[in-house]
Amino acid sequence: MRTRIEMIDYTKINSQTWDSWADDGCEWSLPISHEEFEKTNVDNFAVYLTPCITVPHEWFGELKGKKVLGLASGGGQQMPVFSKLGAECTVFDYSDKQLEAEKMVSEREGYNITIIKGDMSKHLPFEDESFDLIFHPVSNCYVEDVFHIWNECYRTLKKGGRLLAGMDNGINYLFDESDPLKVVNPLPFNPLKMPKEKRDAMIANGDGIQFSHTLDEQIGGQLKAGFTLKALYEDRDREGGNEIGKYYPQYFATLAVK
Repeated sequence: MRTRIEMIDYTKINSQTWDSWADDGCEWSLPISHEEFEKTNVDNFAVYLTPCITVPHEWFGELKGKKVLGLASGGGQQMPVFSKLGAECTVFDYSDKQLEAEKMVSEREGYNITIIKGDMSKHLPFEDESFDLIFHPVSNCYVEDVFHIWNECYRTLKKGGRLLAGMDNGINYLFDESDPLKVVNPLPFNPLKMPKEKRDAMIANGDGIQFSHTLDEQIGGQLKAGFTLKALYEDRDREGGNEIGKYYPQYFATLAVK
């Protein structure tokens, strides 16, 4: 069995990575415009758990008056929509820049939102059964232990509450970035269990520390936490993304209920 070569604060590295991506104009860090916000209503809204496919409206149920947690969901893209639809929103993220975008949009549009900086790999700072819905876009690829995340989601959701989660299936991590159809890595991909030079190369390349997770961790983890899986769809990278997306979907989203 491989052992970890050294202990590193990978969540700090990833927080700084996301700040850098936001500064560079990452598509997941571009806040909703005033025009988009104004046009948002119960019949006209679009949010994403994965790159391309908008989340079906029926996955949300009635949002007016509901308490919604955006878990690792900063950037000013989804929480403004839920707020416009009448939800009471809390956003939890470890990137200062992503949270600044949330603050900017809320002040511009005049709604209230609770903004909390924190690390979802740790105990979430919320009481049991605090939320009606958790919106969790693709982001657990930046956390080593996803079982913890599902358990915390289950704990903080009310009975009957909904977990909407976006995930990657790991296939992107199989391949060499310089030769995107050449298999070079075994799965699950975990840089903390790899030689230091390989991990350092990821950081130097601006990728942060990323992990792939098995279906047992992603779907099985939700079921083990106590959730009932209600719906699922698959998705691919947007144009210009990973080459493998031309041949196979790399992402999926699930609706689960407590």
